[in-house]
Amino acid sequence: MRNVSAVKFLADVLVWAALTPLAFLLRLEGNADGFVNQLLAYGSVALVVKVVALYGARMYLRPWRWVSVRDLRRLLIVVGVVTVVLTVGVLIAFGFSVDRGVAPVPRSVPIIEGLLAVLALSGLRMVSRLRNERQRRPQEAGKRVLIVGAGEAGVMLAREMLRHPEAALTPVGFLDDKDWKTKQPHLGLPVFGALSLLEETVREQEVDEVLIAMPSAKGDVIRGIVEASQRAGVPSRAVPTLTDLASGEVEILQFRDIDVEDLLRREPVRLEPEPIRAYLKGKRVMVTGAGGSIGSEIVRQVAQFGPAQITLLGRGENSVYLINREMAQRWGHIEREAVICDVRDRHSLHSVFERFKPEVVFHAAAHKHVPLMEANPEQAVWNNVMGTRNVAELCSEHGVERLVNISTDKAVNPTNVMGASKRVAEKVVADVASRSECLMASVRFGNVLGSRGSVVPLFRDQIKRGGPITVTHPDMVRYFMTIPEAAQLVLQAGALDDKNRVYVLDMGDPVKIADLASDLILLSGLEPGVDIEIVFSGARPGEKLFEELLLAEEGIEASPHEKIFVARKGAPDASFPAKLEALLEAAQTGSDQAVRDAFQYVVPSYKPESAAPEGSGRSEAGPASGDGSTLEPLATP
Repeated sequence: MRNVSAVKFLADVLVWAALTPLAFLLRLEGNADGFVNQLLAYGSVALVVKVVALYGARMYLRPWRWVSVRDLRRLLIVVGVVTVVLTVGVLIAFGFSVDRGVAPVPRSVPIIEGLLAVLALSGLRMVSRLRNERQRRPQEAGKRVLIVGAGEAGVMLAREMLRHPEAALTPVGFLDDKDWKTKQPHLGLPVFGALSLLEETVREQEVDEVLIAMPSAKGDVIRGIVEASQRAGVPSRAVPTLTDLASGEVEILQFRDIDVEDLLRREPVRLEPEPIRAYLKGKRVMVTGAGGSIGSEIVRQVAQFGPAQITLLGRGENSVYLINREMAQRWGHIEREAVICDVRDRHSLHSVFERFKPEVVFHAAAHKHVPLMEANPEQAVWNNVMGTRNVAELCSEHGVERLVNISTDKAVNPTNVMGASKRVAEKVVADVASRSECLMASVRFGNVLGSRGSVVPLFRDQIKRGGPITVTHPDMVRYFMTIPEAAQLVLQAGALDDKNRVYVLDMGDPVKIADLASDLILLSGLEPGVDIEIVFSGARPGEKLFEELLLAEEGIEASPHEKIFVARKGAPDASFPAKLEALLEAAQTGSDQAVRDAFQYVVPSYKPESAAPEGSGRSEAGPASGDGSTLEPLATP
């Protein structure tokens, strides 16, 4: 690469230097007699100025075979600056020459030479590009691709494209905010500039598609690229994530569509693997709700730390079968057991603990749908409260080392039955932990993108139908994180040795549900409010405009991990066992109101009447989910 750059630099200098006598001859109409000394003096000074200008502008780094309008514009600027400098020098020397009776350098020579330089130097580059295009044309039957991101992933992507012409993808160059100042070429491909120049570059380079090779970029950066690509009239896709590439299941050329998770992406979670490995490697692990979206991801994350055995426990046989099959394909060397069991069935659950003797338990089994639990509050008691008590007490009885209970931000000042039941579940775990040797903790986080019952699949279905997208309230906001991010932080929280604590995950900034709907419309290649309408149906009973992660009396303390906080312990509640029994008795009556009253007795911050804003009304569009969308009643184990 250095040899090529030196040749290009030398070629520019020699061609431009050769234009000096030509400019004299043109100005003097072919008769340069008597101007030899002036030619030598001017040519020597001009040569120094040209060398400095060409080197300073780094023109030699730009690959000629990919020359663009931007390169020619830069060349014009360089030649223009040199022409101005030489013209000023000639004008200054003109007076001294006349005073001494010496024929001066013609004042128009620098201008003539500048015009010739523009033609000659740009001609060199255009000939190189035309030759390159002629050589490559038989292989370029496919798309011209602009790669956004000149880092490791971008260079890897370009290398694979060049190695595999059968993919019919021709990389034309890169955009990158970090490398745009030097524009150092990669694999002979130019860096055209910063990301802000995407639309202009697409037009100049006749790009057919934009490929985003920035696996760690934040969501607002990805959103800007997608919007700019749509304005430029070209599609945009992304390379697989670093996690997928590392797993070996996909290759760099297996592009994927941009997902809403990309637009909401935050800085990647930096795990501290050693503490996690210390409590998982070689251990017998049980995951309840293993077939669910969170439970199955916990299974995948646990498998990476070398457990001796994983027990996949769940009530839904099909979902448990699917995660068991995936485990056999990806981690067949890990001993596993697929168990169909309901956490409400204490007798069967006891047999499972006796048989598999788990040492670490992740409790993810729960009813999570807000509208269904509003309609069936006694089921929230049996599954979310009693199921959690069964798991916690059996962990204590069977000498389990650690129990991590999955909770939710809806447990904070709950306005719905589901949130109240999860707050009671936190209290159950704390109560059992107070008299157990088992390290027990609850991990509290917000909505998870892609989980069952998530707003995203509903919005996509509404877009396919042509709209409208239904959102309950324009100011509805929620915390979101991805399923892998949530599962990773759950494992990290499990490594903390504080007993009987509630950990709160850093959820980042809350997201407006209306903005999320607009993003999904955008990713579908449509325009919000034009192609797809967003309709506000009114907040429902059980919904809050915003979720909280802490009770007013809790506050937080720092933990050893930057993304995990610790809710301060409250005063022990000696009356909790009696309150819990009252809740169970209310559930046995089958009276919805009795259950709600009992929840308020156990969780004083539970205020169902404060759920919907005054005057919001009750829409006929159907029950609402807990994330501010309008949802059909689907069950989640």
